Amino acid sequence: MGNVDTKLNFRKAVVQLTSKSDPIDATDDAFWEQFWSENVNNVQDIFTLVPAPEIRALREEAPSNLATLCYKAVEKLVKAVDNSCRTHHEQQTILNCVRLLTRILPYIFEDPEWKGFFWSSLPCQNEDDDESLPLAQSLLNAISDLLFCPDFTVVTSRKLGPDKAEDLSSIDSCEYIWEAGVGFAQSPTRNPHLDSNRTELLKLLMTCFSETMYQPPIDIAHSPNKWIAYFTSPENRHALPMFTSLLNTVCAYDPVGLGVPYNHLIFSDSLEPLVEACLQILIVTLDHDTSSGGSVENETEVATPDNLFINYLSRIHRDEDFNFILQGITRLLNNPLVQTYLPNSTKKVHFHQELLVFFWKMCDYNKKFLYFVLKSSDVLEILVPILYHLNDSRADQSRVGLMHIGVFILLLLSGERNFGVRLNKPYTATIPMDIPVFTGTHADLLIIVFHKIITTGHQRLQPLFDCLLTILVNVSPYLKTLSMVASTKLLHLLEAFGTPWFLFSSHSNHHLVFFLLEIFNNIIQYQFDGNSNLVYTIIRKRQVFHSLANLPCDYGSITKSLNRRSKRNIVSPAVTEEEPSLETAMEGSHPALPAEPGTLKATLPDTPGIGQMTESESAHPSYQQLEQLSTLSNGVTGLNINAKVVNGDEKISPKMEVKMNKGESQVVVNKITTSVNTKNSLRVSSSTENTNGQWVPTADWVHSWKSKLPLQTIMRLLQVLVPQVEKICIDKGLTDESEILKFLQHGTLVGLLPVPHPILIRKYQANAGTTTWFRTYMWGVIYLRNMDPPIWYDTDVKLFEIQRV
Repeated sequence: MGNVDTKLNFRKAVVQLTSKSDPIDATDDAFWEQFWSENVNNVQDIFTLVPAPEIRALREEAPSNLATLCYKAVEKLVKAVDNSCRTHHEQQTILNCVRLLTRILPYIFEDPEWKGFFWSSLPCQNEDDDESLPLAQSLLNAISDLLFCPDFTVVTSRKLGPDKAEDLSSIDSCEYIWEAGVGFAQSPTRNPHLDSNRTELLKLLMTCFSETMYQPPIDIAHSPNKWIAYFTSPENRHALPMFTSLLNTVCAYDPVGLGVPYNHLIFSDSLEPLVEACLQILIVTLDHDTSSGGSVENETEVATPDNLFINYLSRIHRDEDFNFILQGITRLLNNPLVQTYLPNSTKKVHFHQELLVFFWKMCDYNKKFLYFVLKSSDVLEILVPILYHLNDSRADQSRVGLMHIGVFILLLLSGERNFGVRLNKPYTATIPMDIPVFTGTHADLLIIVFHKIITTGHQRLQPLFDCLLTILVNVSPYLKTLSMVASTKLLHLLEAFGTPWFLFSSHSNHHLVFFLLEIFNNIIQYQFDGNSNLVYTIIRKRQVFHSLANLPCDYGSITKSLNRRSKRNIVSPAVTEEEPSLETAMEGSHPALPAEPGTLKATLPDTPGIGQMTESESAHPSYQQLEQLSTLSNGVTGLNINAKVVNGDEKISPKMEVKMNKGESQVVVNKITTSVNTKNSLRVSSSTENTNGQWVPTADWVHSWKSKLPLQTIMRLLQVLVPQVEKICIDKGLTDESEILKFLQHGTLVGLLPVPHPILIRKYQANAGTTTWFRTYMWGVIYLRNMDPPIWYDTDVKLFEIQRV
């Protein structure tokens, strides 16, 4: 009964704030103490007893009371730091102030008129000018100190007693880093109570940073988040131990622990909420790149200080530190995928989206880490969970952001040669994915999952088709042995994308065909030996290539194709799965399901085109080749040729003969001089007409790109091999494809194919569009993941919209 009375008193105090006509005096300590006394003892009570309409009413009708409430709460935190937070009563007061501020801050941020409130100086009750710090800085300083407060958030090794507590203003927080790992060797004793206190303080910190959510995307570039700028600046004396604590807490976390079945159902895990909060704080602080933020036209303000978190992250260089970080990320990414004999016996974590953002930031700010990831097969421990989530999310519109970040990471990785080489490792995992059963490599898994996304994903994934095929183009020169399943999938994509009605229905659809042809050319030219499955599939589906070569360009044929499409009632040029009934999905898998009714989804900006996100580079030549190249505008790995870039087209005039040997290409001098043009960009100029604002294909437009289709290599292969295959089938009476495959395995095209074209890699290039996309996606994830308590729910967010799917 007493507990009900205390909550009732708290509720009365909240009502008094809005009902009193005169402002409540800041010196009325008896009244203000009601808000952080021990009347309430958990965050759910605060969110229930302080409803949103009353906070808004307080903001509009009694703004001075709201201002005083914030001021008094921050003052309480500052005084607690000054007293070193010795007693249980002080600690409970701190927690209630933290919860109250977490509840109120979003409603202050949503009103533009309150934007400068926290950055104005404190009202001076005494005449000292020392206390003229902005309220925001006082709050951030207090939170930082409290996050390293002995017996409140960290374990103290000194038994001094409450009267001799360490002075928080002079404590060496580097001694109290939360977890062993990067830059810290000791592993402090675990304490669930301390974990909980840290989590609540980090939730308030995240709420402070969330001012970004209440700004339109266009404003953020011109006015960076001051909260994050101050917290990550040299003015925060705890910046290094704070960064290290966050990083080590995330990467050292093992959800399974000792592996006792169902232990997570018996004992509550206080560490998971803390790890999730640490991870979210990390990705938000790493998003604030002050190095580029200060270069705005007509900038009159003082330049923003350097972001120490980005600085520290970029300077990590020891292999053991990289290994610790990578193992932590892969352990947590693979955790939801682990299969056990006892259903639900192992704890599953669900912050994979935040982990992917963090992995992206690590690779973006620390290139040494990216190369460390790629130099071993550990990169496949990142690839497999990404492919799992891509496949599982393809039908769910509420997870379109997850689809994008997974594809962006793969695009980044595919720009490095080592990634393509690693894909040749056999795939033996037993993760149940809704894909056909196959025996092959990780490259096969990549192709099969991409095919599944394109053929059975929802319509909003179409902007990603360019990215998916670009990834395959980047890795294709290194794929040694594609399986029959993957080969068939690639040919099916070409068959679908190469139909006239699809090519003519959009001004950019033909780009997809160029990408696919480039994949086939790369594999044939550089990895012919070993890819008999793909060669056989090309021969079997040769009509697809002949149809492309003979694609009609006249106006009548174009109109006829588009009319046929409209008669079929095809709303948009989506590809359909071929012969689904013949495919057996992996054991234990379930189909990808659409979003459940009522699911919340944060809107995202449009994805920039692949041309804006990538920059074409040739594969890296060796040192010897660099010396031999007379013009080093563009080098090609493995080719001793003179390559010169002229207006974006590589014109190669070498004297050479191609030998296919063990999947590698060798070039030897020959008397024949060959010239071949290789296209490095699909952005061809198009001649189109606009009728009533609608795009209309023309004969000139079709001819402009049809004449550049890179079909020469494939047509030469068909010209040579088809008669040979037909002859051996007739002579030996073959009806079994395995015999044909054996023949193709031992076949050769030495000296018969055109000169190998340069290997072109389209590397990811950061740009303003993707930066905005990542920021919006990250804050959308944080908004949706923080529903207990619902910190930002139903507030007027401007960075994105929240929709129900």
